[in-house]
Amino acid sequence: MKISVTDAKGQLAELVRLAEAGEEVVLTRHGREAARIVPVRSPVPIEGRRALMDEVRKAGAAKAKTGAEATRSQDFLYRPDRPPE
Repeated sequence: MKISVTDAKGQLAELVRLAEAGEEVVLTRHGREAARIVPVRSPVPIEGRRALMDEVRKAGAAKAKTGAEATRSQDFLYRPDRPPE
């Protein structure tokens, strides 16, 4: 829904109610879009954040344990008969 700022002044409570219900409310000034009224997202509950962080930690730990040791992974770049320059 598009509505001019002038017309919206008297209907703000109704426009907020519409936005909360999921309708897009766009405020216009001189025929151009100026602002948008959108509902505030509720934050993710702490239990959800903890579960997400546990998943990320497990994935990182799994990646850290796989693959060859990196200590001498660059040795193929150097000739065996002389040290690196």
